[in-house]
Amino acid sequence: MAWVVLFISAALEAVWATALGASDGLSEIVPTIVFGVALASSMATLAYAAGHIPISTAYAVWAGTGAALTVSYGMLTGQELVTVLRVIFLIGIVGSVIGLKLLKSMPKQPGSLEAGAGLGARSVEQR
Repeated sequence: MAWVVLFISAALEAVWATALGASDGLSEIVPTIVFGVALASSMATLAYAAGHIPISTAYAVWAGTGAALTVSYGMLTGQELVTVLRVIFLIGIVGSVIGLKLLKSMPKQPGSLEAGAGLGARSVEQR
């Protein structure tokens, strides 16, 4: 459930980022309201997800997914140019998000560099 909420939060990030761009410096009322509601909702759902997913992973997935959705929306609406490099970099972001989702978090071990240090990671004491 936390992952579903995290992806909803990332979609809300794309909404508030797009609304911020459309608000003309927060001077247009409707985009400004959409920005504020989406921002608050995005933060609330990110906070919920971070209670169940390590914040380092949750934030990276949230930011990457939100950025990819924002750029994709811009390309679909013609506000951003569709280029081969842009698509390749978006695929890289999506691939990174999938990789983070597939990694299993491990409990923090004494002397380890971080919780869930990942593939082949050993604590400082094991080296």
